[in-house]
Amino acid sequence: MAEHLVTVGEVHTGLLRSSTALAATDTEALLDLVQGRQVRRSERPIAHAQSPDRHIGVDCPLASSGARVRGVGTVCTRATITGGHVAQASAYARVVRGTAGRRLPWSHYLATPGTIETIGKVDAGRITDAVLTGEPGDALNLDAIGNRTLDQVQHDHRLDHRPAFRTARTRLRWAAGPPGTLATLSLRVDDPTTRTLRLRHTAADDHAIVEFCEDLALHDWLLTTLLAMVESRPAGSARAETVARVRPAIDFLLHLWMPAARTDPAVEELWRDLEHRPGFSRQWRVNVDRIRDQLALDTIERLGR
Repeated sequence: MAEHLVTVGEVHTGLLRSSTALAATDTEALLDLVQGRQVRRSERPIAHAQSPDRHIGVDCPLASSGARVRGVGTVCTRATITGGHVAQASAYARVVRGTAGRRLPWSHYLATPGTIETIGKVDAGRITDAVLTGEPGDALNLDAIGNRTLDQVQHDHRLDHRPAFRTARTRLRWAAGPPGTLATLSLRVDDPTTRTLRLRHTAADDHAIVEFCEDLALHDWLLTTLLAMVESRPAGSARAETVARVRPAIDFLLHLWMPAARTDPAVEELWRDLEHRPGFSRQWRVNVDRIRDQLALDTIERLGR
């Protein structure tokens, strides 16, 4: 078996371009991206649907220790819709050390979908850094693959293309080393819409890691969107204006907060780390309470008038 060097991926998250929550049948049709393969769907504890994996062939340079290392294989990409409101797209691949020293026929790479084999002298750390920083000249463009998958969903004719409110997409770039002796996680906010995650875990397989990253990206987007609503109140604005501004959070977002609801037991420890620091749910609850306080005060003022 080829040596596993690192698994890398990106998750793009945004509000579905629909004025109402998408019905289950429409969701399934929207995510039917691979002919002949079934869309996975569940309704508990929240509506969630996932397209089949699609495999994109790549033959590209990879960054490594001052030399150009080539990678050949396939990248997996898929789309998900949660709660009928939030759309996501993932692009990910396992990078393994090639043993042939040359490019092999495509039939060889298609036999192990979602795997990129290296050609040349490899530095796993350098490859990881290049993917997470979007290093110029690095041709493994997971960003383009993920964006293309999400655009395909968002531009579908089944949507009315009238989202209930305006919000930005977010992007989570991640890298997971091969199984080790310690479970460690490092999450960094690079800018208002980009995050990078480095992790290592003893028991989790790639499938569990990908689902963990998608769940993390979903909740990071929810928190980022909620904060933008709560903190966008202009100085001196009337309370009614503030309530109108946060109303979409009540209608579309608050019921979607369920971290680790579908998490594999192998990665539950990683969620516990996130809840400890930076404290995702703690920050979420504080801002939900702020919204409820604004609603209560607005109600009191209306009754007083």
